[in-house]
Amino acid sequence: MNTASHILQGTSRRPEAEQTNFNDLDHWIDLAKTLEKGKFYILFFADVVGLYGNHRGSYQKFVEAGLQIPSNDPSVIASAIAYATNDIGIAITSSVLQEHPFNFARRISTLDHATKGRIARNIVTNSLQNAARNFGQDLTPHDERYVWADEYMDVVYKLWEGSWDEGALLQDKEKGIHADYSKVHKINHVGKRYEVEGPHLVAPSPQRTPLLFQAGSSPAGRDFAARNAELQFIITPSPEKAAGLIQDTRRRVFEAGRNAEDLKFMQGLSSVIGSTEAEARAKEVELEESMDLDAMVAHLGGAIGVDFGHHSLDTPLGDIEASDGTRSIIEWTRQSVEGREATVEDLGRLQGRNSRVVGTPEQIADKLQAWADAGVDGINVINATRPGSYVDFIEHVIPVLQERGLAKSEYGEGTSRKRIFGTDYLPERHVAASYRGAFSNQLEEG
Repeated sequence: MNTASHILQGTSRRPEAEQTNFNDLDHWIDLAKTLEKGKFYILFFADVVGLYGNHRGSYQKFVEAGLQIPSNDPSVIASAIAYATNDIGIAITSSVLQEHPFNFARRISTLDHATKGRIARNIVTNSLQNAARNFGQDLTPHDERYVWADEYMDVVYKLWEGSWDEGALLQDKEKGIHADYSKVHKINHVGKRYEVEGPHLVAPSPQRTPLLFQAGSSPAGRDFAARNAELQFIITPSPEKAAGLIQDTRRRVFEAGRNAEDLKFMQGLSSVIGSTEAEARAKEVELEESMDLDAMVAHLGGAIGVDFGHHSLDTPLGDIEASDGTRSIIEWTRQSVEGREATVEDLGRLQGRNSRVVGTPEQIADKLQAWADAGVDGINVINATRPGSYVDFIEHVIPVLQERGLAKSEYGEGTSRKRIFGTDYLPERHVAASYRGAFSNQLEEG
């Protein structure tokens, strides 16, 4: 994330951490080049357009901890990263709240041209009250947000897939015809939230529609992913839990008319690597000591809409009245702590430890194999420090994964989608493909 403190709060204070250089374009270009040398498929940027909920009745903790504020727009630096690299994909997060679909479609098509087909989009709705207010709105109810996202995607699919037919861009200098008018169409979309006439102002890019990520794991989120996503981010506490989530979501993918394998799953994992297990455990202790547990609790509370800041870190969780939004998290935390009553501090610690793998490179490779056996297709590598977490992973774990056939040694040819799915465009069974040729026979006016 283009910010100082993203997921593991407080680690930006470590001497080797360079997260505070997030305003420096060279920081991101150097990171992208490092990841490309390590044969990472995608450099993925998270993003928010508002503050998380209050902590102790205020957003002071978020500002003081640099907890996703300041937060810069990742799409602005995507083209610079593309110019400095050759193969790595670039995924940016954009909420349906923050930009009208017509302008967003134009921006993404431009980036897909600039990257030669290496752009991806993470489709998100918005769960933050402050973000909604920043755009003059009230927070939309959860399931209704996915109805909104469905129309948003409907608009951009029409623009990306249907507005320009194949072969429309002629660039015929001899005849003086740049594009075939009969193959460029207005979309005339009229819906609950949007009215978009078209046509799309950008000619078809190498992928037309960017590679599509999504992260929602609620029933409504899984249904949305089943219709739209090609890669889904998941954060599950174990391979067994991941297997159940994947099985359920792939069933929904099949019911949506797609092949179950059309959706791949990316598990978020952080790592602590040592030459011995003892060294790795010692480094984990150092990591724990550097984390800001109050900020971890603030992040969690803000994400679920609960202000845990009114309780001290040593408050037993049994003393906190649980709402529907907190009951499962509190109960999971209490079950994870043995021999004593869990506290608010444990909420922060477990958020940091969730999906963390610790050990030697070989031990970590063994654990990643278990995730792969559960149906996970790839790992979203979460950093404690930039670039150190990635450098350690590339230098020590990637070679072991390559030896075991769990990681590629070279990039394939073509766009990011082709390297993962074998084709530049979305398959015909994807909902977006229904708009190919859909506007060819309409009467163009004005």
